[in-house]
Amino acid sequence: MAYPEDQVPDHLLIKVEQRDDPVSVVSEDDARQRSAMYPKLMWGAPIFGAAEQDGGWWRILQLNDDEPQHARDNLASHFRKLHSELPDTAEHVSARAEYETAYELLDWEPADELTVAGRRYRIIRAQPFIRMGADGPEPPRPTDAELFPPGTSTLGRPQMDGFVLDPTVSTGLTDGLVRMELTSSFVSLDAGEQVRAESRRAVTTHPNVVLLPVSYTISGYVAGTWGQRGPATYATPQAARDGGSFSMRDFVLDENTAPEEFMAAYERARAAHQPPRTDDFEVNGVPCRVTRVEAFIRVGPDGPEGPRPSDRDSYPPPARQVHDLRAKGLMPDPD
Repeated sequence: MAYPEDQVPDHLLIKVEQRDDPVSVVSEDDARQRSAMYPKLMWGAPIFGAAEQDGGWWRILQLNDDEPQHARDNLASHFRKLHSELPDTAEHVSARAEYETAYELLDWEPADELTVAGRRYRIIRAQPFIRMGADGPEPPRPTDAELFPPGTSTLGRPQMDGFVLDPTVSTGLTDGLVRMELTSSFVSLDAGEQVRAESRRAVTTHPNVVLLPVSYTISGYVAGTWGQRGPATYATPQAARDGGSFSMRDFVLDENTAPEEFMAAYERARAAHQPPRTDDFEVNGVPCRVTRVEAFIRVGPDGPEGPRPSDRDSYPPPARQVHDLRAKGLMPDPD
């Protein structure tokens, strides 16, 4: 459907703005060059989280879970926290009751939509991707921010937390072109038919995308293929170097070593580990690279996309899981 220029619905709008300040000019040039150097987009597994709507746009509460149920569990924890922070007084009795009802519901039911204390909450789905080029995955760009000095990167708050999903925010030319490309993108043909069908449907039901803050991970080159060394992503390149350049699998002891001795030796080795300060380095002879991870969320007229039926969701809510295990005799009844 065609709309007059000044009547395009917000959920369909991609606003491109020419920015002339020095930082924007350099950032735009970086983005343009990297799009040419790393032209292939490689999809990662979807990630899940929770968002809150309070009158206007949706705001991300958290977004780092690999399954929808993990996000529901975290949302239940959020409601428990809100409940505990409200004084147990007549003024707050209604809100406390709603928070309690919400987390008890999430303990039993896989609910993806709730309205609690006047606000809407939704389990949301994001699609990560990396850019690949002739030399491997895209490393950090010169204009990517390093917010903290080496060794203090854990002080930062995840950039996703509190991010507002506003598709009308203006963007530079390169990101605008990326958004337009992603609006019609869906999974590759090697996915199952159900996955492909749901992906095609999402292009219609949630026709716009919002690009999320960039995160970083560590990739390793093994047997001629680049792959992510671990599931974690980090808010800055240095956080990835600090947190992802050494892991338990990088520390090998004799298989007969007692667990407590192994853990003590591992902790000593980790304390002595000096994180790299470059984007390309080696760990035990394996070439590694700090890798830029981009992501987007599809949005429609009613807000961000939620989980799809084909998304992996491998276990039930916690109270339901305990109930089922007890019914099968696999867990004792409480005393």
